Amino acid sequence: MAGKERPRSTPEQAHAQMDHLMALGIVAQHHMAQRLGLNVTDLTCMGFILEAEGARTALTAGDLAQRANLTTGAITGVINRLERAGYARRQGDPNDRRRVHVVADETAAERLFEVYGPNYRRIAELFADYSAQEIAVLSDWLTRATAIMSASLEEARGDEVD
Repeated sequence: MAGKERPRSTPEQAHAQMDHLMALGIVAQHHMAQRLGLNVTDLTCMGFILEAEGARTALTAGDLAQRANLTTGAITGVINRLERAGYARRQGDPNDRRRVHVVADETAAERLFEVYGPNYRRIAELFADYSAQEIAVLSDWLTRATAIMSASLEEARGDEVD
């Protein structure tokens, strides 16, 4: 919908809306995780596992720890819980016996989509209301905001940030 009229907004108003979205997202994640029998950290990691498989990328425990900003010790507990819940499993690397990949159970994506499907459909409908150029701007903004949030997380943890 190129040229569609959008409501005017100030950076302060947009920031406030982002804060509301983030707060609601946190609450929603807790409820979604609970419906799936997981905690939020485990659900987040399951999302990374599915994302990697969608990109046809082998994900090691170390890779998963890095993506989730967790220690390797903490990620072991996450993988153990995901295995017990039937969402993921460890799979040996055929090229390196010392390396283990974390893969989704065959039913994991379907089980998550049962809970997330309605939200994904509504978000897809929302994106359909924007032009390709507007979506490019949104995607750029989200990518850059994610980098800022990552730096803020490092700061909060006491890591050095440039």
